[in-house]
Amino acid sequence: MSDSKLTKAEIVESISEECDVSKKDIQRIIDLFFDEVKDALKQDRVVEFRGFGTFEVRTRKGREKARNPKTGDTVQVQPHGVVVFRPGRELKEAVWSIRR
Repeated sequence: MSDSKLTKAEIVESISEECDVSKKDIQRIIDLFFDEVKDALKQDRVVEFRGFGTFEVRTRKGREKARNPKTGDTVQVQPHGVVVFRPGRELKEAVWSIRR
């Protein structure tokens, strides 16, 4: 198991080297890609990447008796959207044997 995380900058670097395209151009493409995904989710559209997974917005129920963890006060939480990710079969199979 690796304790490090993969950053967007590292992805840009790797793709830039692999494709012989400038980091600036790769950065722009990745930013546009994420903007497209965010815009689709804001429009309540499902974003599917076959073999990788699916992003979608689900509605989380509101609660009357939620607590503010800082103050301990009871607060009311309105129903709201949350993004969920469901991994695709190929991704599930790729990580199946990883042990923690």
